[in-house]
Amino acid sequence: MHPSIHAKAHPDKPAYVMAASGEAVTYGQLDARSNQGAHLLRALGVGAGDGVALFMDNSPRYYEILWAAQRSGVRFTCVSSKLTAGEAQSIVADSDSKVFIASAALAAVALEVAPLIPGAKQFMVDGAEGPYQSFEAARAAMPATPIADESAGSAMLYSSGTTGRPKGVKRAAAVDPRIDAPSPLALVGQALYGMGADTIYLSPAPLYHAAPLGWSMAVQALGGTVVLMERFDAEQALAYIEKYRVTCAQWVPNHFVRLLKLPAETRVRYDLSSLKSVFHAAAPCPVAVKEAMIEWWGPIIHEYYAGTEGNGFCAISAEEWLGKKGSVGRGLTAEVKICDEAGEPLPPRTQGGVYFAGGGEFEYHNAPEKTAESRNRHGWTTLGDVGWLDEDGYLFLTDRKSFMIISGGVNIYPQEIENLMITHPKVADVAVVGAPHEEMGEEVVAVIQPVDWSEAGEALAAELSAFARARLSHVKTPRRIDFMAQLPRHATGKLYKRLIRDAYWGKADSTIV
Repeated sequence: MHPSIHAKAHPDKPAYVMAASGEAVTYGQLDARSNQGAHLLRALGVGAGDGVALFMDNSPRYYEILWAAQRSGVRFTCVSSKLTAGEAQSIVADSDSKVFIASAALAAVALEVAPLIPGAKQFMVDGAEGPYQSFEAARAAMPATPIADESAGSAMLYSSGTTGRPKGVKRAAAVDPRIDAPSPLALVGQALYGMGADTIYLSPAPLYHAAPLGWSMAVQALGGTVVLMERFDAEQALAYIEKYRVTCAQWVPNHFVRLLKLPAETRVRYDLSSLKSVFHAAAPCPVAVKEAMIEWWGPIIHEYYAGTEGNGFCAISAEEWLGKKGSVGRGLTAEVKICDEAGEPLPPRTQGGVYFAGGGEFEYHNAPEKTAESRNRHGWTTLGDVGWLDEDGYLFLTDRKSFMIISGGVNIYPQEIENLMITHPKVADVAVVGAPHEEMGEEVVAVIQPVDWSEAGEALAAELSAFARARLSHVKTPRRIDFMAQLPRHATGKLYKRLIRDAYWGKADSTIV
C-alpha cells in the first residue's frame, strides 16, 4: 500500500484533485514528483531521520512534498499556517528541521521567519521571494527515479496549542522501514469506513493537522482519490460532494454546526447520495448536533476519539451511537482506563482522567517533563481529557481537565454548557470559561459569537441567559454572557479557549465585549 504501487498499476488515475481549481495530480505524476523531491532532499544533505518543516496552505504541491519526505525516511513537521513568525520559528528550531518550505500564499509571514532560521535551507512553492528559492525549479532538475536508500519517513506534528505551548509529538519508530509497509490508519479506514481504491475522499480541513494529513495519505496509500478543499466553506462542501461524487469524508463538529446553520433551501439543493461513510473527531460533538446530522445524512456518520500521540483509538458507529448517545466509542487499539488523581482505576460511571493502556508509545520532543506528565504510575498514557466508562466499556468524554471551572468549590465542565448554547438559533459559536470572582473563586462566563453581530447586546444576553437557566442547574448557568465577533478557533475545529480565558485573568488583550 503506497502511491508508487498505484502509479505502476494506474498511472493516470487522480491521486488528488484540488476542489476549487479542479487541478488533478495523477498517481504517475505524484510518484515522479515525490521521487524528484526525495533526490532534492538528499542533495541538500537531508538524510533519513532528519527534519523538514512545511509552512503551507492547502497547495497542490503539499502531497508531493509529503510523499517525497515519506519515501526518503525524513521526519516531516507540518506547521500551522495561522502562526506568527515567532511561533513558526520556535517550531522549526525545536523540530531541528534542516529545510523549511513555505507557500507563496504565506509569503508575508514566511519572509519574517526567514532571518530567524539561518540554519535551514529555504524554499517556496508557487513562487519565490526574498531568500526563498523556487521549490519546483530545484526539484525539476532531479531524476524521477527512486533514490537508492528509500526508507519510510513519518510525521512529527505539534499539538494545536489550545491549552499551552505546542509540543512536538514523536511516535515510536516503525518496526518495518519499507516505504510500502502497511499503513495502520489505512487498515483502520478499510475496516471501519470501507475505504479502498474506489474511495473518493473529501478533505475539508488544513493538511497541517494530524487527522486530515493522516487520513488523506491513508486514502492515497489505498489507491483512492482525495478531493482537497483549499479552505472550508459549508455550502461549497456540499457542492463538492455533488460535483466529485464524494463517498467518504472526515469532519469536525464545527463543520457540522456550520452546515446545519445553512438555510433549509440551501441544504436540500445538493445531491449527497454518493456519501457512503463519513466520520468526525477532534472535538466533542453536541448530541443535538449529531442527531440533526444523522437525521439529514442517515446512519452513515461514525465517530472516533484519538490524538496525534497515537496512544489509543476509540470508535463508534452511527447505529451504536444512537443507543449510546454522547459516547465516543470503545477502545480498539488500547484498553481505556478511567483513573483518579493517584492513577488508580475507577469503577464504571465514575468520572476521572482518561488513560490508554497497551497503546502506541510516544514522547514529546525536547520536553521530558511533559512526557512524564502524560503517564501515570502504571505507565498508562493520557491526552489530558476527563470522562467516564459505562458498564459496556463505552467512553463518554466530559471535558479537558485544564478547562475545568471551580466555582464555590464545585467542579464545572464547560463542554456540557457549550453543547447546549450552540443549539440556540442565534448562536454561531460559543466558548465557556471561568473568570475570576471575589466570592466564588471563579464564575461561569459564556462568550458568544452571534449569527448576526448586530444583535450582540443586552437583549440577546438576556434571551440566552433565560435559555440556559431553563435547561441547566443553577451552578452551571452562566452568570455572565459576553460577545466576540469571531472566536479564536483553529481551522481544524479546536477552540483556543486558553486565549479567551487569559483575557479574563489579565494575561492577554481582550477582544470580548
